[in-house]
Amino acid sequence: MSQIRNLLDVKFAKDIFFELMPEWKGSAIKIKILNGGITNKLYRVCSEKGDITVRIYGDKTETFINRDIEAETMKRIANVGISPRLVKYMPGHRVTIVEFIPGYVLKNCDFLKEELHEKIVRPIRKIHKSGVVLPYLFDPLSEVKKIYRVLNNLEINCPEFDIKDVIKNLEKLSEIANIPESEFTASHNDLLADNFVLVEDGHRGKYNEPMYLIDWEYAGMAPWYYDIADMFQEILVPCDVEKNIVEHYCEGKEFEKTFYLIDLFKPFPDIYWFLWSIIQHNISKIKFDFYNYGKVKYENAQCNIKFIQDEYSLKI
Repeated sequence: MSQIRNLLDVKFAKDIFFELMPEWKGSAIKIKILNGGITNKLYRVCSEKGDITVRIYGDKTETFINRDIEAETMKRIANVGISPRLVKYMPGHRVTIVEFIPGYVLKNCDFLKEELHEKIVRPIRKIHKSGVVLPYLFDPLSEVKKIYRVLNNLEINCPEFDIKDVIKNLEKLSEIANIPESEFTASHNDLLADNFVLVEDGHRGKYNEPMYLIDWEYAGMAPWYYDIADMFQEILVPCDVEKNIVEHYCEGKEFEKTFYLIDLFKPFPDIYWFLWSIIQHNISKIKFDFYNYGKVKYENAQCNIKFIQDEYSLKI
């Protein structure tokens, strides 16, 4: 591009695309706006040259996400075969271009379908067991404290929430779980329904797996129990459904221990996304009710802390 512009402020049309992808010039392209995600803008562009997703980073997302690390992460997981291929990384334009996976994006209700459970857990289990080392260390407690520091540095006050006390609860839970960094595995860390794509029947032969994971912005080396806990706190399914999903994941090994540790990690993602939401409420220009979204996350964390205390007779 002859002059760098904020692509969030301009209409994403063919001329913009060809400046990003000059190697596609001369081809007939179709551009479609994609739904999904709160902060980024997403476009699907297809032609005889290929089928790709152009993601334009949302305003101030660099507060939370290191894009260099994200791009390196996508390169490292490419060979696992459960994520889109990175086509182009353009930090100067705040753009990442990836392979588009044609398929159905899951909704929360899809996790109630038992026939999908093995397809859902396969890519998660595969990345956890891949042996891939990602460039970022995602320790759940450290991440919560880090984002809390961001909130304090921005001098955001929210006295209606007892954040310090909840963080003390998380410190105790982290101590009880006692997962050393040596046991951290490559993890997605943002397994909401929108990040699962069930490959369309007509394209199955082209892809290694029936289900793909997209959007690796928060990926890193983490306790894999956290990864599944985060998914459960996003999809909010009944306990019997959680157990069935975990049984598929475990393949008959250490179910009770796994389910227990997943429960211990459930408050962590809710508090992380609560703090993220309160920050967004104060800095974002996006029309979204970040405050009440975060308030629900905070209340869910409190409920799970009480559940853990009662269910497992733990003093937190």
